[in-house]
Amino acid sequence: MRVTTGRLHGVVAMDGPSGTGKSTVSRRLAAACDAAYLDTGAMYRAITLAVLRAGLDGTEAEAEKVAVAAVGDLESVTDPAAPAILLAGEDVEAEIRGAAVTGAVSAVSAMPAVRSALVERQRALIEKAVATRGGIVVEGRDIGSVVVPDAPLKVYLTASEEVRAARREAQDRKAGRLADHGAVLADVRRRDRLDSTRKTSPLHAAPDALVLDTDHLSVDDVLTELLRLVEDRGMVT
Repeated sequence: MRVTTGRLHGVVAMDGPSGTGKSTVSRRLAAACDAAYLDTGAMYRAITLAVLRAGLDGTEAEAEKVAVAAVGDLESVTDPAAPAILLAGEDVEAEIRGAAVTGAVSAVSAMPAVRSALVERQRALIEKAVATRGGIVVEGRDIGSVVVPDAPLKVYLTASEEVRAARREAQDRKAGRLADHGAVLADVRRRDRLDSTRKTSPLHAAPDALVLDTDHLSVDDVLTELLRLVEDRGMVT
């Protein structure tokens, strides 16, 4: 695997649907380049948890108010060695990966006021990380197209539905959660449909993003390619 000893300068925008390996490679890229790391998907999951804890399922009009209010209770730790998402001071990383949040997050994420509030928060975190650390790797579904459209490197990871479902199953089992292939595959397809057809910031690759198919690539393979890209762009010194 290629290794860099340089420090990242600027923003790497990592987009793509679930199960493409964004989180793993983004964290490893940030660690390899001594950069900050931000998982924007965890932010959407955390406010979805707040909605569920309020006794709502994410489809009611009241859910949008609860979700927007919860943005003020979020804290994102951007250290790639120990990333965390806090909701009102509580570490909710494990809970936001459960089936309940996974089933409701697309609906909550589609709310315009929610996306507006979180994009503002994300931009502030990115600006702070660049100012204090020099660079940041940001992963999500609209980073290159909406959150940081002027990022010097935009990468869109993709993979087939079957491969992504298999990866999700492996993650669930590793975390001790039950995983049924048919159910996971159906959920992957459902989230793809919802994320790509929502009116506000639909999932798609930015026109200038580099699309990388990870079907037959290991995490090390993808990381090697990303390290090559940041070096070729002159983003590490």
